[in-house]
Amino acid sequence: QVQLAESGGGLVQAGDFLRLSCAASGRTFSNYALGWFRQAPGKEREFVAAISWSGDRTSYADSVKGRFTISRDNAKNTLYLQMNSLKPEDTAVYYCAARPLRMSLRLNDYDYWGQGTQVTVSS
Repeated sequence: QVQLAESGGGLVQAGDFLRLSCAASGRTFSNYALGWFRQAPGKEREFVAAISWSGDRTSYADSVKGRFTISRDNAKNTLYLQMNSLKPEDTAVYYCAARPLRMSLRLNDYDYWGQGTQVTVSS
C-alpha cells in the first residue's frame, strides 16, 4: 500500500504560480512511477503530468506543457508540481497517483490516489 497526501492548492489570480506537493508513505517510494491528474467541475478526471520512478523521464498534457513542471525527491518521499502562468481553465481538484515502476499517462493504470487539493484560478 502507498498512501498519498496532496497539499499546496489555493486561490490565485491568472498569471500567478503555485507549487503542489504530494507526500507519500508506505511502500518504497522510488519503486513507483507517479502522476498528477485533475478534475474540473462537471468534467472527467484528466492527465496532467507523469514522472518515472527514477525521475529521468517526464510527460505532460499539451495544455500544461511549458507552464507546469513535475519533479520528485525520492529521499523525501515527495512529488511536486510547479505550476506557472496559471489560467482560469487550470481550475480543478488536483490529484497525485502512483503505480509500480512504469510511467503511464492513463488514469486507469494508477493503483493509488490521494484525496486531492483544490486549485482555483480567477481571471
